[in-house]
Amino acid sequence: MNKLYGLLGHPVGHSMSPLMHNDAFTHLGMKGYYHAFDVPEVELKEAVDAFRLLNISGFNVTIPHKVAIMNLLDEIDEEAVMIGAVNTVVNMDGRYIGYNTDGRGYLTSLLKTIDRPLHECNVLVIGAGGAARGVATVLANEGVALLTIANRTITKAIEIKDNYQSYRHANITVVSMSEAEDNLGLYDIVINTTSIGMSPNVNDVPISIQHAKPSVVLSDLIYNPILTKWLIQGEAKGLKTHNGVGMFVEQGALAFQLWTGKYPDTERMTELVRKQLGGFTC
Repeated sequence: MNKLYGLLGHPVGHSMSPLMHNDAFTHLGMKGYYHAFDVPEVELKEAVDAFRLLNISGFNVTIPHKVAIMNLLDEIDEEAVMIGAVNTVVNMDGRYIGYNTDGRGYLTSLLKTIDRPLHECNVLVIGAGGAARGVATVLANEGVALLTIANRTITKAIEIKDNYQSYRHANITVVSMSEAEDNLGLYDIVINTTSIGMSPNVNDVPISIQHAKPSVVLSDLIYNPILTKWLIQGEAKGLKTHNGVGMFVEQGALAFQLWTGKYPDTERMTELVRKQLGGFTC
């Protein structure tokens, strides 16, 4: 009998997770099936109760449930607590345990792109939403030289800094978007964690790269389009760029490993995502 896995979110019709995970089950010869469940916020508790009743083996959690799900679980991994959000749940002998693979997935992808140790890097994170929390937490845990968070609403960036420093010390600063733009030359890695530039608003950019240093890495969590206008601008200036396909694949692979104990073929996953999005990726 196939084990059932799933995705909880609203909406979920656009998700490529079922395609990616079901292919991994087939490729590894495993009896598993992954299904996307469209669950409005008001029905989240009932959905989790139903998952328990059906003994669903594990599931992903996406917008808008990553924070609310935490109150419905039996245990939460330490890093997920620090991030303040859960994106992966594992059924451990009937107990639902929450993890967050977003940050680690991003880190795994980023390390394939950069050519210097993270502890030597000054990093700018643009945005202060759930994705920013995951990225900022894992980078702070890795010990980057300087971590700066910039957001239009600066109080939200301060919340991320204060939340992290309530657990451990790190060199984290908070700046306005205009300060970040004026001082972009300070940073070795600039990461867009916002939805600015995502389809259909493909002509928007999160920050001007006019003052970026030639050796900077521009990293965008968006993967639709694969190359945002911001990354295209960076490539036109000869800058190294990093798109969001890697994070999407790696966070999914880490979730798959938590559920099954097996790490899937991420190159195969990447090719699937490429084809679904239209082919090209950098």
